[in-house]
Amino acid sequence: MQSFPMFIRTTGRRVVIAGGGEQAAQKARLVTRTDASLVLLAPDLDPELAALVDAGHASWHQGPVTAALFEGAAMGFVATGCPGIDASLHALAVAARCPVNVVDQPALCDLTTPSIVDRDPVVVAIGTEGTAPVLARQIKTEVERLLPPNIGQLAAFAGRMRAAVAARIPREDRRAFWRWVFGGDPAAAWTRGAERAAARQVKDAIARGGAPDAPGAGAIAYVGAGPGARDLMTMRGVARLQEADVIFYDRLVDPDVLELARRDAERVYVGKVVGAHAWPQDRINAAVVGEARKGRRVVRLKSGDPGIFGRLDEELAAARAVGIATEIVPGVTAACAAAATLGRSLTSRGRSDTLMLTTARRQTDGAVADVSRLAKRGTELAIYMGVSAASDLAAQLAENGLPVDARVEIVSEASTRRQTQLRTTLGAMARDIEAAGITGCALILVSNPGAPETLVLEKVS
Repeated sequence: MQSFPMFIRTTGRRVVIAGGGEQAAQKARLVTRTDASLVLLAPDLDPELAALVDAGHASWHQGPVTAALFEGAAMGFVATGCPGIDASLHALAVAARCPVNVVDQPALCDLTTPSIVDRDPVVVAIGTEGTAPVLARQIKTEVERLLPPNIGQLAAFAGRMRAAVAARIPREDRRAFWRWVFGGDPAAAWTRGAERAAARQVKDAIARGGAPDAPGAGAIAYVGAGPGARDLMTMRGVARLQEADVIFYDRLVDPDVLELARRDAERVYVGKVVGAHAWPQDRINAAVVGEARKGRRVVRLKSGDPGIFGRLDEELAAARAVGIATEIVPGVTAACAAAATLGRSLTSRGRSDTLMLTTARRQTDGAVADVSRLAKRGTELAIYMGVSAASDLAAQLAENGLPVDARVEIVSEASTRRQTQLRTTLGAMARDIEAAGITGCALILVSNPGAPETLVLEKVS
């Protein structure tokens, strides 16, 4: 970021706008939505600005402009329409140490005005650092659709109840209480227009000392982080990250995905590398369950989909054995991401009507699994964790009758900035993987050919 997004307090402060025409009026429309004292600096005002002065919403200075007029102001806007005058007024504002925005002159701007979604006191600001204002407005339109018109009134009501909550609800239960208010029945009632019923629900819960569904033993959400790119994570997965008190994440989870989590959520790395398990599975199970038993909301964040080669059954069994509530949030698995980045489907009428997902590693002893029985005619075979065993896999498949010119595609770190693609054949697979330097997190797609195909080695970073 070249600009730091923040909110500037306006209560009891002045905002200065230099200019009396349409550009100045545009800025005034933003400022009058706050409680700032608006000061207009101009020899003449257009009718809209004059009406603000007449209504007592702004004061008007018609005389000479000096740096003193900007001193102590929360911010200033310079919008005369004349580049020379704007530059002079900018210099005065800078001399007064007033943060300033000069319309249509980004080089002179300490501040840029975002597109705003106003659900006071809920305010969403969208900025592009001046590079794409049209895009910012399009994003604003989407956010406007997402936020109920009266969500700000619910936030304001919650603000009035904070003192009562602090007095009646124990500190350790408050987050669960507010989660219920904003994500449970009160929010649903409020946003559909039943504000009185929602307020009564909240007040009754405060009187009882907590939310009616406040969890006593915590809960665990097993969330699929997807293949890497954070915008491929599901909306439900993002919601669970935002709610989590503690997040246990794997080695293959992209750091960008963790940026979607609540800032104060505790993060615990439980990554495992083949042959060097710093966190054995039983230790992971015990740690995750232990946090949930403290009454915390736990997210077990797994790359791809948690139910595909993620040892999910073992973790579910550990949680359910002690009565912990669990939820599974699916994610985009690597096979889907790999095919998408290759620009093709995983199944195709007349070519591959069967899709097989398998791993090259047996879970018990780590030896190379026999995948050859799965590669039948008309089958697309997606092999996870297979690049280090490419020679063994190629030999297995060839011995089972798969031709050496069968199409093979390898995608490493699909959907991320580090993504690499390799197109080759079964006979050349091991050699080409080594030549391309592909190791670690990669997926192998093997197609049982219908018609012969001509394939070439291709590496795309």
